[in-house]
Amino acid sequence: MLINRNYSHTEHFMAKNISSMALASVLVSCAMLSLVGCVSTTAPQYVIDSDSYQATGKSERIKTIVLHYTVSDNESSIKTLTTGNVSAHYLVLDNDDNKIYNLVPESERAWHAGDGGFAGRTILNDTSIGIEIVNSGIKPEYRDALKNGTLDYHPYEHYVAFDELQIKKVAQLVQDIAARYDISPKNIIGHSDMAPSRKIDPGAKFPWERLYFDYGIGAWYDEFDKQFFMNQDGFASATIPEIKQAFRKYGYQINDTDTWDKASRDVVYAFQLHFRAQQPTGNMDSETYAILQALNKKYAGRDDFY
Repeated sequence: MLINRNYSHTEHFMAKNISSMALASVLVSCAMLSLVGCVSTTAPQYVIDSDSYQATGKSERIKTIVLHYTVSDNESSIKTLTTGNVSAHYLVLDNDDNKIYNLVPESERAWHAGDGGFAGRTILNDTSIGIEIVNSGIKPEYRDALKNGTLDYHPYEHYVAFDELQIKKVAQLVQDIAARYDISPKNIIGHSDMAPSRKIDPGAKFPWERLYFDYGIGAWYDEFDKQFFMNQDGFASATIPEIKQAFRKYGYQINDTDTWDKASRDVVYAFQLHFRAQQPTGNMDSETYAILQALNKKYAGRDDFY
């Protein structure tokens, strides 16, 4: 009986301690819950104010229009530009209709430009609108003309002409885009202008001169200035580095070697495709240099880089 009484006393003591510990635990838990209750679980909602202040240091993201030809027919062009890893914002078919096809929203990047650059920009997909025009490019009988080594570049007659309706559609489209984004005339270019060692489109028969005079599209030199520079015969005394710097001044990417290597001649050819299309030779000459000087006189400082 003595043992039982001692056991009961110990049991009572342990029970009392356990009760005290449980009470303390409950009090701590309650305190923690009270603190949690003081913290808001809903994130504050802030208002974007676009009206109170406006910056003046800004410009449009779209700076360049790049014109291409597809080197394929309508069906193949549609398939390539809508299902593959290449695209363009607009496609002009050679159908006799009133449609221009918008394949990529202007607010999104189309994958049309690739490696290259112009007027100080090197990732033109980020800042350009791409327009593809259905055209075969080089006539079938001349597509292997460069393979035997007798020619370095395709002459004017090797290229396929564009349909009249295509030119009218392109003119309307480019006029609209250039006006909406305030694009500099010299930044309306061909694929060959930005990638001269990779591309030759839209080719020698794309009517740059006509688009300038009939529709006010793009850049073109003044004949008076061209003749002035021809008479000055600056080409005779100009060094290769000086001529290459003149190309850079206009916007072309060209290396700084002191020779007319193939990469440098590719730039000359691209320039001639655009501004002396009936004689694209890839060789630098006095007329090509005079045209380049006339363009720089007219458009220097109009890159709109920012």
